[in-house]
Amino acid sequence: MDFSLSDEQQLLVESVERFVRNEYPFDARRKLAESEDGISAKNWGTLAEMGLLAVMVPEDQGGIGGSMVDAALILEKLGAGLVLEPFMPTAVLGVRALTAGAKGDVRDALLGQVAEGALKFGFAHYEPRGRYARTRVTTRAERSGEGFTLSGVKAVVRNAQHADKLIVSARTAGGERDAQGITLFLVDAGAAGVSLKSYMTVDGGRAADVTFEGVQVGPEAVLGEVDGGAALLSDLLDHGAVAVSAEAVGAMKALHMLTVDYLKTREQFGVAIANFQVLQHAAVDMMNHMEQSRSLAYAAAMALAEEDDATARARAAAACKAHTSRSGRLVGQAAIQLHGGIGMTEEYAAGHYFKRLTMIEGEFGDHDHHLDRMVAMIRRAA
Repeated sequence: MDFSLSDEQQLLVESVERFVRNEYPFDARRKLAESEDGISAKNWGTLAEMGLLAVMVPEDQGGIGGSMVDAALILEKLGAGLVLEPFMPTAVLGVRALTAGAKGDVRDALLGQVAEGALKFGFAHYEPRGRYARTRVTTRAERSGEGFTLSGVKAVVRNAQHADKLIVSARTAGGERDAQGITLFLVDAGAAGVSLKSYMTVDGGRAADVTFEGVQVGPEAVLGEVDGGAALLSDLLDHGAVAVSAEAVGAMKALHMLTVDYLKTREQFGVAIANFQVLQHAAVDMMNHMEQSRSLAYAAAMALAEEDDATARARAAAACKAHTSRSGRLVGQAAIQLHGGIGMTEEYAAGHYFKRLTMIEGEFGDHDHHLDRMVAMIRRAA
């Protein structure tokens, strides 16, 4: 595969680097994470002005018409800055859900709003006690006239309190673990019957448990086919897994650089501890894990953008997330070990990168979950 960047992609990367450098110094990020809202309207507006929110929006809808590869380039740099604004739920999952599943008039109306920064999305699929099961859906959607009535609970919905629209998986037929009978809906976050229990996550982000009590939606809210939403749901989960993997690569790279700088300045026995070979080996191991994760993340992003075979796309995403979940933990643990106690202080960035990598490890499935997926796909192909 050719991982070299085009001139346009290089300019894109440089613009995101400038944004992170100017708007996301560590102290500013800490204050923002501790604020009531947890994100910045100014930063969100800047992302829209830069065209980043429109990266996957088709050109005929006012977007850039880029692919998952372009989104991954952005996410890597946002990960390096521990950016808190909901880029992934909106510019990746929201846009993908609209382009792949929304009705024409709904799609056309909402994609432009995403590009302008006027619309934010939340992805509400996982449920209490459901772990990472992709087709375990107990939230119900009952027929109600021409539309549906939704009832159920979704857990740890990232940036739900910031969302204008929620992408919700619900069961319209079948048993709770059946693939057949799942339908995806686009639900107004402020609709009657939608309630949120919001909280701060360990990495300083925001999430909420979302309860749906008799929420009424019309037929235009359906994404994809009624009872046949499992394929679209799996596609969104794969896009999410690759997106957070790209973000993790940026966080790992920043944490590695921070650690190496610390080793060069911290002295023991009169010399910088970077001179100790065993610590050099540990730093190189960190870099190897990061680079391997980066290669897999971009290979998976290219598969999602270019591969026609759904199984090949799923296998690439699973391989990417399985490796990144494991590598993120190893890189984070090594960084804390090499820093010592300072690595866990709130005033120092290393611990914050470790916390974000810890969160990413479980988002959209952990190492074991994606290894199991890969084994199942290999067995089916045998």
